[in-house]
Amino acid sequence: MTWFHRRALVFAGMVLIALLWTGRATAQEYRSGSIAIGNPWSRATPPTAQVGGGYFSITNSGTEDDRLVAVRSPVARRVDVHEMKMDGSIMRMRALEDGLVIPAKTTVILESGSYHLMFIDLTAGFVKGARIPATLVFEKAGDIDVVLEVLPLGAKPPERGR
Repeated sequence: MTWFHRRALVFAGMVLIALLWTGRATAQEYRSGSIAIGNPWSRATPPTAQVGGGYFSITNSGTEDDRLVAVRSPVARRVDVHEMKMDGSIMRMRALEDGLVIPAKTTVILESGSYHLMFIDLTAGFVKGARIPATLVFEKAGDIDVVLEVLPLGAKPPERGR
């Protein structure tokens, strides 16, 4: 093998590693039992913001419904699961006091304008590139530790890939 071929092979290997690393960073999945959490993310917040949002998919591949009953995170004094929906011509947001049902064999998407996490009374603002730890507590699947990737302020949702 010539010097040129060795260099080309090393370069190709580095490109492959970079592509795999990038795919891993943008397509995180966390599991417990029949529950899978896909692509958790958030947006950066303005410097004085006291709230931030959290978004991801929840897939229940099991035969029984489950329920997201609580969320904990060291970056906020409280984390609620919220729902936004139209009430006539008015968009309303409310905390889901009884949690969010994840029906069997279904994927529920947490996104802007729908179900989402609301991090309340932040200990510090969300900064682009930061990683926000959170624990999702399910009625049946138990605790699932996730990390939300913080995208720039105003960012569009990343592609789900799932």
